[in-house]
Amino acid sequence: MSEARVQPDTRERILDAAERLFMESGYEGTSMRMITGAAGVNLAAVNYHFGSKEALLREVFRRRLAWLNRERLRLLDEMEAQAKGEPLKPSAILEAFFGTLLHMGTDESLGGMTFLRLLGRTLTEPADFIRTFFAGEYAEVVDRYKRALFRALPDVPHEEIIWRFHLMLGAMSYAIAGTDALQVVTGCELDLNNEGPRAAELLSARVMPFLLGGLRAPLPQFAVSPQQTRKTEPSKAA
Repeated sequence: MSEARVQPDTRERILDAAERLFMESGYEGTSMRMITGAAGVNLAAVNYHFGSKEALLREVFRRRLAWLNRERLRLLDEMEAQAKGEPLKPSAILEAFFGTLLHMGTDESLGGMTFLRLLGRTLTEPADFIRTFFAGEYAEVVDRYKRALFRALPDVPHEEIIWRFHLMLGAMSYAIAGTDALQVVTGCELDLNNEGPRAAELLSARVMPFLLGGLRAPLPQFAVSPQQTRKTEPSKAA
């Protein structure tokens, strides 16, 4: 077997092992020795392909997020072309953005629930270097979807849409993380450990209506100070 055939196989084995171990033990709890043992390679192979544990984690995400970003943009381009200049339906925008992510959980070739769990856990407790990485990876996609929501909801202040998008991202991150932190607080028993396509389908059925409900919720009514009221009252002279 040629070296050209061996190297990609070795690289993928390392990425697969790292993805699973980072999901199970977290970034800090996963050692390079654990990764090399699970992948059946030596440390030199990991250093050759990735250089460091930080670079390895970035590459674990990059190989999955590359597909996710392309698919999200493809779907948005397709919907906007079909709309012929008209605003999109908010539900369609959320389905393309969040539904596409949940679809990855049904497909092992895209990382399945292992990747979704890793992404959720990393988003809820990101290290500084991965926070910067995510910001760069998501920048174009988030900007496009934000603008689509602005057009779809012209009567909702942009700041409120951004807040709701932020809250939806947080809800999705906790949902896919499979964390039991909320069980400790609420005392509710939830089956968060299902894996495979069925787990992603159940998540989608529960989470997507919740997100859409949050987006459609009535606008908050903030208390207005007397000083602000005076500023907004029409002049008696008028």
